[in-house]
Amino acid sequence: MLLLVMLMWGANLSALKVLVEVIDPILLTAFRVLVAGLAVLLICYVMGIFRWPMKFEWLIMFYIGTFNVVLHHSFVAIGLENTSGVNASLILGLMPLATVLMAVIFLRQRVNWLRSLGFILGFVGVALTTLTGEGGLGAISFGDLFVFLGVIVQGFSFVLISKLKPTFDPRLITGYMMVFGSVFIFLLSFMFKADVQELTLLIDWKLGAVFLFSAILASAFGHMTYNFAIKKVGPAESAIFINLNTLFAITGAALFLNEEITLMHLAGFVLILIGVFFGTGALEYLLQKRRKEAV
Repeated sequence: MLLLVMLMWGANLSALKVLVEVIDPILLTAFRVLVAGLAVLLICYVMGIFRWPMKFEWLIMFYIGTFNVVLHHSFVAIGLENTSGVNASLILGLMPLATVLMAVIFLRQRVNWLRSLGFILGFVGVALTTLTGEGGLGAISFGDLFVFLGVIVQGFSFVLISKLKPTFDPRLITGYMMVFGSVFIFLLSFMFKADVQELTLLIDWKLGAVFLFSAILASAFGHMTYNFAIKKVGPAESAIFINLNTLFAITGAALFLNEEITLMHLAGFVLILIGVFFGTGALEYLLQKRRKEAV
């Protein structure tokens, strides 16, 4: 299930890149997140886990949704309009590492030398990726910065989730956050004077199919499946699958967007992969598991 989700999420980056080329990125994000959220709530209703939030849970959803939905999706959409799909894929691959770093800063989790090395390698990998642009070494793009900000706010939202501990099903809160988050993103798009008529472009069957894949399969089904399947595997396996997401994303950018993958991109990917494996504790987990099996 995780392999299927990572494949869809990897392809989704290419899908979003195609869509933001013709539709305002913030407006597109609002509509995509709204459709995904409604689909999640409908699935929750069919599954029998739907219920209305309690009073205190609305505030929880507002806190988490601000970072997890509004800021994250808006930053990534704006970034994709101004950078390549390959660069965005590699920067988003830093997500697990950024989450652990946020946990260290805000939850006071201890970090040993191995995890510290993982942080360094991961950020060096992103630096190699972003410093290699069309303008050559040193060409950090505006889009790279926004995708990176999207990673940071997403990591912070995961810390909020762990601290606030919502009392109802995470799949259900995902649907609510998407729906209410989309309202704020719509308001944001109106502030930037987005043309709502651009959404009519989705009537085209090709763009419409790409949009439905992104909203229904990658966003709605993907997030619900991930939340369910992640409980069935350990931290090491989780980190490995996140790396597959990055691999599928850069492969999709090369296949569907005809983007070039350079040696610097490959070097950055390897460093991010090693960084995630070290920084998230995946290597420690595997070593401890091996010792227990030996005993």
